[in-house]
Amino acid sequence: MITLRHCLAALAAAGAAAMLSPACAQQLNVICSVQAEWCNAVATEFQRETGIKVALTLKGSGESMAQLAAEKANPKLDVWFGGTGDPHLQAAEQDLTVAYQSPLLGELQPWARRQAEQSGYKAVGLYLGVLGIGYNTELLAKKKLPAPACWKDLGRKEYAGDVQMANPNASGTAYTAIATLVQLFGEEPAFKLLADMHKNISSYSRQGVGPIKATARGENLVAVAFIHDVITEAQAGFPVKSVAPCEGTGYEIGSLSIVKGSRNLDAAKKFEDWALTPKAQALAAQNKQFQVPSNVSTPVSPLSPRVADIKLIDYNFAKYGASAERKRLLERWDREIAAQPK
Repeated sequence: MITLRHCLAALAAAGAAAMLSPACAQQLNVICSVQAEWCNAVATEFQRETGIKVALTLKGSGESMAQLAAEKANPKLDVWFGGTGDPHLQAAEQDLTVAYQSPLLGELQPWARRQAEQSGYKAVGLYLGVLGIGYNTELLAKKKLPAPACWKDLGRKEYAGDVQMANPNASGTAYTAIATLVQLFGEEPAFKLLADMHKNISSYSRQGVGPIKATARGENLVAVAFIHDVITEAQAGFPVKSVAPCEGTGYEIGSLSIVKGSRNLDAAKKFEDWALTPKAQALAAQNKQFQVPSNVSTPVSPLSPRVADIKLIDYNFAKYGASAERKRLLERWDREIAAQPK
């Protein structure tokens, strides 16, 4: 692997007029919205294979979107890897990302190609994740409570102080949850349920994985989480189980986008092509991340959610991936839910 030290040594040996090799000259700045283990594996392997250094920033989807918007006039990032698809679509709509049609598009699942088409090829589907509920089996037995099976269970008084969800302003997971409830029940009943849930929620984390990590460690009983994140904690030895809610549930198309104004555009395109390969996508399961990968040739872990067995809603990405709708729903959530006392 070519490192900065090697490049500087080569430059010093060759004299001031020497040119750095392309690999030496390139650094890719990636903001990553999946779990840290997967982010680090992606950065390490891409750098090993290409010699292009990767500088990582780890943030949830909502915070990543906010950073891209804040830096629009002077982008510091090149690639946004992972995280829920809605904010990737919003970034495309706001002209924060650039169109690119990878030659690997034809190898992807239909839902991943639809994400690319819907965004004007400014985002592409990396994986599919199913939204659900996770719960701590040991705490459940200790408190002698029934296991949650449906979204409406999360508003039951028995779970007072024992539910966690992320803050939807920062977390794509939580925004997906709000959009899912609105599509399932209608907006007024959905916000009534969110108000009932608010009375039970002990805290709102900044990242979508925060609630299930807290649940796994016995800090609370129930979490709103993607099912693959619950599986990750179970595989780490924690007493958690997942459930796909009885009413039906939404899902994410975790995406990848190239930042408009990237100073390393060629390297960013090379990264996208690499990230869509089966070898790169296999890094997820190797690091105990169990989303369904987008390349049809990537092996699907037997631990991944069986999408065919889950009642998925017809998630309206065009509507709920739009900036105006996201802004409206989040403002309502801030006004009617977050501002309310416990």
